[in-house]
Amino acid sequence: MPLAIVFYEDLMPGSQLVNRLQDLQYRVQAVTEPGELVAGAGSAGPMLIFADLVSARTDVCDLIRQLRSDPVTAHVPVIAFADEADAGLQGAARAAGATLVVTDSVIVTHLEQFIERALQVE
Repeated sequence: MPLAIVFYEDLMPGSQLVNRLQDLQYRVQAVTEPGELVAGAGSAGPMLIFADLVSARTDVCDLIRQLRSDPVTAHVPVIAFADEADAGLQGAARAAGATLVVTDSVIVTHLEQFIERALQVE
């Protein structure tokens, strides 16, 4: 089973996303500590990384930049999500190297299409 890493602080949609990925036959590693995302991705070899851009504790766009700059994780698609009102945050995530940036209100509903698009880009 392919591995997906999900970084989130907010239970909604974080926990819904974890459950939906498991329904789609992914092994899921949920990460809530910012420091664990980059280290975990480097050692676990995920097929996909999902990152909630809204964080009270860290700049998630900086974490995406770190993932992109590391040769071990640079190729792994990153699907970032945030509230549709956070257009600035979404733009920053694209600039940081997110493969796909979507709104948190639709990520669970259209998850399969987003995964397909992210994997095609690579």
